Amino acid sequence: MTTSSDPALDTLFIPFKTGMLPWPSAHVLFLRARLGNSMLDPSFKNIICEQTFKPDAEPLIAAGFNVVNSTDAETYPLIMVLLPRQREEARALLAQAVRLTQPGGQVIACLSNSEGARSGESDMEKLVGPVSSLSKHKCRVFWSAPLTTQVNKALLDEWSALDAPRPICDGRFISRPGLFAWNRIDRASQLLATHLPANLSGHAADLGAGFGYLSVEALRRCANITAIDLYEAEARALTLATVNLREYNEHRTLGFHWHDVTQGIPPRYDVIITNPPFHTQSRADRPDIGKRFITVAAAALRPEGQLWLVANRHLPYEDILTSSFSHIRTVAQEDGFKIIAATKTGSSGPSQTAPRRIHR
Repeated sequence: MTTSSDPALDTLFIPFKTGMLPWPSAHVLFLRARLGNSMLDPSFKNIICEQTFKPDAEPLIAAGFNVVNSTDAETYPLIMVLLPRQREEARALLAQAVRLTQPGGQVIACLSNSEGARSGESDMEKLVGPVSSLSKHKCRVFWSAPLTTQVNKALLDEWSALDAPRPICDGRFISRPGLFAWNRIDRASQLLATHLPANLSGHAADLGAGFGYLSVEALRRCANITAIDLYEAEARALTLATVNLREYNEHRTLGFHWHDVTQGIPPRYDVIITNPPFHTQSRADRPDIGKRFITVAAAALRPEGQLWLVANRHLPYEDILTSSFSHIRTVAQEDGFKIIAATKTGSSGPSQTAPRRIHR
């Protein structure tokens, strides 16, 4: 199996490859696991992978790993963590790792230098006492001593609560740290919601739905939308969307899908709304992701179906829109964003891969 370069993952495994740390014979828990060459090394066995982001979970599953998107009370002799850049989320993840570590076990974490590696190391030291570390590939890996009584219990409790779902926007929504625009309504989505016409109707889809803001606004503003499917790659966001849309569950048909939109969706929609991502979780620019969202939307719309899209004005989406849709209209340009409405005519296009549906 071919895997792409992943400096943080490669750096995480260096202490084991060099003999600085032993590899346990029992199961190891890997939080926010990603597939890479080091994961395929037969020396490293019995890895249980926790991963809530579908594009990272699917390669692990295909490679035969046991993948979960939540963890229970079982403890492990070793917890490995690829820390996220968002500080509250990262601290909560460190606290989770410590809680799941057996007495005498160890926690090891890695983060790229540009995403706050030294802060991550400092946070682990505050939580568990002195740590060891090394730098490689512009990343930093750091690990605890065998955990006994040195854990800061008060800090452990405080940080464990940092990732808890909480009300935002005066209680209109529930969100949590680490999600896109987690503590506010991002301006681009707000603009798109403002320009959605009230006469949109039929079966809708929200691609990259996050915690559900655009879906809520579509249902609130468009009385003739009878059903909406939310497609979201991050399970942590999708779970919250089920809460944020529950008031509509009685009178509209709701679907919640943990799914990578770039893999395609079924061709059955009258309306698609989207604020597509244009970068990876590490913030690297990836306009090809947004382009793929547009292609998938075109294939999933019925004849005369409409795509309503918001994007940064500089993103080069016009060519793919022109090749995928019969009629394109720039509805508004404001605050550095563009709102585009595109209509499809002709056949409904080829069938797409059906997603896994979760929650209701």
